[in-house]
Amino acid sequence: MSKLVDKAEKFVFELFKNELDQTFIYHNYTHTERVLRSIREIIENTDVSESDAETLELAALLHDTGYTKTREGHEEESVKIATAFLKENDADGKLIEAVNKCILATKFKDSPETDLGKIIRDADASHFGKKYFNEASEFLRKELEIQGIATYTPTEWRNENIKVLTQEHEFYTDYALKNWQPRKDKNLSKLMKNKKKRKSKLKTEELKAKYKAQYKNESPERGIQTFYRVALRNHIKLSDIADTKANILLSVNAIIISLVLANLISKLDTNAYLLYPTAIFTLSCVISMILSIIATRPNITSGEFTKEDVANKDVNLTFFGNFHKMSLKEYDWAVKELIKDKDYVYSSLTKDLYFLGKVLERKYRILRVTYTIFMIGMVVSVLAFAIALKINNAKLEDVLPVDNTTRFINPKNDTIEKSGVYEIV
Repeated sequence: MSKLVDKAEKFVFELFKNELDQTFIYHNYTHTERVLRSIREIIENTDVSESDAETLELAALLHDTGYTKTREGHEEESVKIATAFLKENDADGKLIEAVNKCILATKFKDSPETDLGKIIRDADASHFGKKYFNEASEFLRKELEIQGIATYTPTEWRNENIKVLTQEHEFYTDYALKNWQPRKDKNLSKLMKNKKKRKSKLKTEELKAKYKAQYKNESPERGIQTFYRVALRNHIKLSDIADTKANILLSVNAIIISLVLANLISKLDTNAYLLYPTAIFTLSCVISMILSIIATRPNITSGEFTKEDVANKDVNLTFFGNFHKMSLKEYDWAVKELIKDKDYVYSSLTKDLYFLGKVLERKYRILRVTYTIFMIGMVVSVLAFAIALKINNAKLEDVLPVDNTTRFINPKNDTIEKSGVYEIV
């Protein structure tokens, strides 16, 4: 590296650091370094004289300095900055002219005419033939967007890149054609594949949207499924509530009967007038328990079906009572036949819903009778006890449990003796 190139590198770094707008996220010192590396890569593999190599390196460093002044026509501004820098560092006029020609050769729309122009032009666009093409391209898209020059969607930018790679760009040097062109073709191929995938995806999405709209407009499938789901869930909840009510009645009546057996039965010998109230009370509890059991007692059907039943759509495969005795193989076959026919599926769900409703109706009807009997039994029993006590001039204390422990006063210490325990009076 010549001293002049070294000075130019430091000059450009300071210039960009101090004067280049931060919105230049692509055309910045990183891009300049990338172009310089590409220039040197070509120089090392091409027969280039030392003076031409110096010219190319200087042009690579100075070719985008004009962005510190303007974007439009930055090449001309770069020439001005390069001329001033080179004159300041005592470069001869021939070198200055050669560097300026190379800078102007980087205009993308023009075709380079000299060998040096072709080299710097290939180096400036070397990212087209590099692995980091997508990254560099995205930085350029963002730069254009940030500066308000153009806004591209990812799809639009991909199409723009395809257009540039196929119609507007070409490599000129033998080295670039041999070493960078294959990678450029690969990058282009990826863009084309992505475009094809995107087009296919859009087509698929359009078809989905079309069929979805048609599905919504012409088919009530979703509403039907919601109906069955909600109806079945409500039926199951109501069945759980009925079972809970029956269990409550069973528990309450069992407790009541145990209390009757423990306290009232033993008093019937001496209090015969309690016989009828106790009988009414006990009978109402027993009837309530029996009806509660009947309400919750499950009914099991045959659990078998034939192929004819499936063929004629006579069997409801959603209810376990219709298949619990069948083998897994037979049931699997029947279900596969079921799901082939949408009408059969809905028919099975309808049957399941209907018979669940019938079971619920039976449960709640029996429970209603049970609660009525329990309520009437309690009221009648209380009235019967009250009447029996009234007629026989008995007191409630005669019926309730009493403490038969003998109590006496111990004259020695004025205490009441109760079952061997002394309590101070």
